[in-house]
Amino acid sequence: MSAGSSWAIETTGLTKSFAGHDAVSGVSLQVPRGSVFGFLGPNGCGKTTTIRMLLGLAEATAGDIRVLGHTIPREKESALPRVGALVEGPAFYPYLSGTANLIRMDSADRFSDSATRKARVEAALDRVGLTNAADKKAGQYSLGMKQRLGLANALLKRRDLLILDEPTNGLDPQGTREVRNLIRQLATEGITIFLSSHLLVEIEQVCSHAAVMNAGELLAQGSLEELRAQGSTRVVLAVDQPSLAQSVLETQSGGTVAFSEGYLRAEVPDDFDTAALTAALVKKKVGVREIRLERPSLEDYFVELTGEGFDVVR
Repeated sequence: MSAGSSWAIETTGLTKSFAGHDAVSGVSLQVPRGSVFGFLGPNGCGKTTTIRMLLGLAEATAGDIRVLGHTIPREKESALPRVGALVEGPAFYPYLSGTANLIRMDSADRFSDSATRKARVEAALDRVGLTNAADKKAGQYSLGMKQRLGLANALLKRRDLLILDEPTNGLDPQGTREVRNLIRQLATEGITIFLSSHLLVEIEQVCSHAAVMNAGELLAQGSLEELRAQGSTRVVLAVDQPSLAQSVLETQSGGTVAFSEGYLRAEVPDDFDTAALTAALVKKKVGVREIRLERPSLEDYFVELTGEGFDVVR
């Protein structure tokens, strides 16, 4: 793959084993350039381990990694200067101010321009809303402020790719909104953003594409529209004679009918004719209180894939 590839990140069969256990197993990711790509999965499913391998911080047991067209880790010095990252929560010198921390970190980057350092640090702090706390010691920062300082560090230079591991962790609702707005703004500048999260609402609000991880395995990936289309449409029915209606619905839907909490449910095609079902029920003298089609949601599809739910509010 060349540096001009349409993929900002591409992995093939990526695997990481610890003591004979695969924390990441055969993951093949394709992250389009210019996308905001959500990497969704429950905590502990292997997301952070995958990110550490993408950044050359952990060695893969097997598989191939390409970031911005360059093989990792062999060509990481060509790729990583163009990558900003926030992984596993930022670590700063507690006795130094926010400004001093960023200056020290930028000084350690041999690719950075010392002549523009002060201006870039000020701009990065302003961009994440920390100008008023720039001279405050990092040890006095709240968790949310430290998270923002980590984002400022990732933005000290122009980046082609940002890799953010749970970037809203520890932020209050206002801070969360600010970070999400910043991500949207960065996306308009053509920066590819790879966003790891266990929050479904985060993925739905800011991402154009997503992948679903669980227990170290990649279960699905694609645009949000493609992923939504993978779920099953269901007809939902409330009637006065559930047993009789169930047999009618089985005939009309051609599938299994479930009954719970007073509703009959069955998977049906997207173009299922609810009017024909209503007519068939009326013919059997079944009183219909409610009938509707439930279109597939991301939450439904992800739960279908993983067998468990994701946090959906924040």
